[in-house]
Amino acid sequence: MPKKKNIKYLKPFKNLFVIILVPFAIWMLFFDTNSFLIHHELNSEMEDLENEKEYYKKEIEKDNKAIKELKTEEGIEKLAREKYYMKKENEEIYIIEYEDSLAKQSNEK
Repeated sequence: MPKKKNIKYLKPFKNLFVIILVPFAIWMLFFDTNSFLIHHELNSEMEDLENEKEYYKKEIEKDNKAIKELKTEEGIEKLAREKYYMKKENEEIYIIEYEDSLAKQSNEK
């Protein structure tokens, strides 16, 4: 009896079409230069590059806004006061630092 079960499962593999189709499908899925695995890698790489492209577009947009702001006199003055602590004559500047901002600055250095 066990021999008949084995013969039953091997019967499709005696067909010439199946004998050719199975190795061809395995070859195309895994070993060919246009295989499924390579397509999957390329698609994931394209997705990463599209995300990176969107990030840089947003950064360019943000930088263009900053450039537009710095073209005005008020924008230049604001930058000079906040970043470089510059002041006008007859003016005094007091820098107030909070404890939580001091902790962040010491961690960044």
